[in-house]
Amino acid sequence: MVRRLRKTDLDAAAEIWLDTNIRAHSFIPAQYWRDNFEAVKGMLAQAEVYVFENQGGIKGFIGLDGGYVAGIFVREAAQSGGIGRRLMDFVKEGRKQLGLSVYQKNGRAVRFYQREGFHIQREQMDKSTGEAEYYMEWRQGEF
Repeated sequence: MVRRLRKTDLDAAAEIWLDTNIRAHSFIPAQYWRDNFEAVKGMLAQAEVYVFENQGGIKGFIGLDGGYVAGIFVREAAQSGGIGRRLMDFVKEGRKQLGLSVYQKNGRAVRFYQREGFHIQREQMDKSTGEAEYYMEWRQGEF
């Protein structure tokens, strides 16, 4: 089930964020993610975040800033099980357009977003990590 993040979900969501970032971004020192952990945890509490939950607890979440997908994170053991797609479908509902940034070196994520109908619009640089990114967009009705 997809639902809005509750305060009681913060620890689980923050741990998923940290673990997923360290595993998916081996090209960025793990300490970078650890150094940002508390700040991100605080931002999660204030942001528009939706979680995927089943009997086993929180398996993943997606964060939005208006029409911008700030991130989508799924526990490693639950990846490739359709959770990312369900979260993405949930936030696409009622929207005409979504945008996001993804590291170019994170090929798995780039392919996921492309399968979800996102198209690369431009290349850019993430100033905080110095890594190249793609800015991608999805528009309702485009395939």
